[in-house]
Parts: sequence; structure tokens; C-alpha cells
Amino acid sequence: MAEAILRPIAALAQELAAGKTTSRKLVEAALARIADAAGEGGRVFTKVHAQGALLAADASDRLRKEGVVPSPLAGLPVSIKDLFDIAGDVTTAGSKILRDAAPATADAVAVARLRAGGAVVIGRSNMTEFAFSGVGINPHYGTPANPYDRGRRRIPGGSSSGAAVSVADGMAAFALGTDTGGSVRIPAALAPTVACCATVFQVLAGERPQALNPAAIAGLRVGVPKNTMLEDLDVEVMEAFNSAIQRLSHRGAKIVELAVPEFDEAAKANAGGGISPPEAYVVHRKWIEREQEIDPRVLERILRGGFVLAADYIELLATRARLMRRFVRANYDIDVMVMPTVPRIAPPMEALERNPDSFRLANGNMLRNTNLINFLDGCALTLPIHRPREAPVGLMVVGFSGDDERVLSAGLAIEGALAYQGPVLVE
Repeated sequence: MAEAILRPIAALAQELAAGKTTSRKLVEAALARIADAAGEGGRVFTKVHAQGALLAADASDRLRKEGVVPSPLAGLPVSIKDLFDIAGDVTTAGSKILRDAAPATADAVAVARLRAGGAVVIGRSNMTEFAFSGVGINPHYGTPANPYDRGRRRIPGGSSSGAAVSVADGMAAFALGTDTGGSVRIPAALAPTVACCATVFQVLAGERPQALNPAAIAGLRVGVPKNTMLEDLDVEVMEAFNSAIQRLSHRGAKIVELAVPEFDEAAKANAGGGISPPEAYVVHRKWIEREQEIDPRVLERILRGGFVLAADYIELLATRARLMRRFVRANYDIDVMVMPTVPRIAPPMEALERNPDSFRLANGNMLRNTNLINFLDGCALTLPIHRPREAPVGLMVVGFSGDDERVLSAGLAIEGALAYQGPVLVE
């Protein structure tokens, strides 16, 4: 399969406005990539809406001729993670157990807002079963390989595995995923640029899309936590991170090394598995007797939740509330924090599929940094900082609760300072 050439949403919108392309052409190109026998389409999507996408593309082109363009997303193909309801579709959440469930009667709010913005739903993207792993392996529908190294079939990251690869391989202009503990940032390729992320964010938030101004890189106070997040990194990750920090400093950013005690305390509080296992057990225990139909790696984590004492769960929630009250901007004299998104480069999936211990270790590593930000109710995005043709490494730009636009604005500045060119590859 030829290398995908991805373009930012703004560039695609300009080409559509200028008549240089049409929604029909964009959707046809995406569908061709999905159908390419040499590609990953069969593992990236659990369902392809080929006919519906073409009809929606034609409708978008007709509306554009009449001057109706509801947002910069109008006419662009989007993949939807198989965790969102799409009217008329069964939402399987990457599981065999849910294949016979009743179809959704309405679109999820996020899907409905993308449609209202004119986006063309091209299909349902594959994911880790029940969104319960940061690795991305799915034994039921296949696992899309990391675009960086298809020969060794490295993991794509999860749980939004298909979402990321759909964008990296040009099967969609952008993707809709979910992130409970890192499931968007770990795969790390749901939009080509920070500006794309900002546009999609505004549409999802129900706001009128408008250009977001980047922060000034000169004088931007960038916090670098000295604890937890920088421990036990792969050499490739450490070198890429240190290089990125140096480049930001040379461009005028103020690098502020700091201790973040909430990270250490959150890591200690989550040592037993965190909030997800007991909450997942409540939802999925009705299917435990069908254990042969569940990915054993996912089942193990679900079953673990059945042994969590109510007192421990309540105490964990109280600890989280206490740490969230402390992890606020008023306690830190910075604009944003940066840290490696994932401490490891993507490993080959074969060993993780064969060895449960290797999988547990890899899953813990994938989720380590990202999960703590979610536990503290922070917000974050990830940027690529590796050199071309080297193993993907992400830089996580982190803000406090409600800092979404601040993080996006700082992300634009950091992206420019790092001279990033081209699409985000999956980690």
C-alpha cells in the first residue's frame, strides 16, 4: 500500500472551498485505502459504511454548491470508535458478546455533533475489547499493526487502536476516540495537527469553530516534573524527550523543573489497579459465565475488580477527590507541564499475545503516565517528538482541570517550536 499523505483539516477545507476536490473524492480515496488488500483496513474497521458515506459525501457536495458549509469538518471522512452509538448500528465495544445486541436507536451526542458539522461517518473503528487496555490487541476482530513497523507487527496502542491507524493510513481525515486512562493519547494519531484537534474539539463542544491563537513560545512557562513521569524510560524516549526540552528552551520557553507530589500519591493510590476494575466488574459481571468469549487479558482485569472491597473503593474515590483539589493551577506557577506520553516505544505484539506476564507489564507501562493525568482530572494532548523513520515517541502537554483551550493554545506553540511537519504516527 502506498504511503498515506495526510493533510490538516484546514487544508482539506480550503481545497473543498476552492473546488480543487470534493467530498466524494475524499471519501472514495479513504474507502479505497480501507479496501486495499495489502493494508490494515480489515483490522482497522469492524464495520464500513461505504454506501452511506458516499451518499453523505454527495449530499455535502450539493450543500456546498448552495453555500451551506456548517463547519470546517464538512465533507471530511471520520472514523468512529466502536464504543459510540451510531443509529442503526450495533455497538460491540470490540467484543463478540455484544454482537447480538439491539442496534442503537440514535447517534451518541458526539457523533450527532460531528454529523451536524457536516462530517461524513465512514465506519466503526476497531478497539481493545471493552476499551480495557492500553496495548490495542483484539483477538476477535484482529489487531491493526503500528504503521511505523508493519514487518514486526508492533502494537498500535489502545484502546482506540483502529481510530489512530485509520488516520495514520489515510482511511479517515480524523477520528473520534475515547480516553479513560490514555486510550486516545497512547495510540496518538487521531488528528494530523494540533489545529485539527482544536477544530474537532470545538465542534464536539457545540461551539462555533474559530481559529485558536497559539500561545507565545517566548516566556512560556513549561513545567517538567522531576518525579514519577520521567522514571524508567526507554533510551529512545529519554533521548527524544531531552532533545525536545532543549529545542523548546532554545526557542525561548522557560523550562521549570518541579516536583508534583500528586503524581507520586496518585501512583501509590492506583497500585492496586485503580478505579476501572471494580467499575468494569459492575458493568460486565453478567457476562462472566461466557468467559470463553472474552479476551482473557481483558477478563483478568475485570475479574480483579470483583475482589475490591467497598471500603477500599470508597477510600480511593476520596483520595482522588483530595488530590484533584490540590492539582490546580493556583498551586503551580506554570502554563503547562510536559512529559513523555508513554515511557516505552511500541513493542512487537507477538510476545504480548503469547505471554500474559509480558502483556501485563506492557499494559502497565502504556498507561502509567497518561492514567495519572485522568485520575487527577487534568487534560492533555500528545505531540510527536521522534526523528523521521525512528520509533514514535510522544510528548504529552498537560494542563489542569478545565484547561482544554489553554493546552491546545500551548500545544500550537510547542508544535511550531519543535518544527513538526506531517502526520502523527501511532506509538
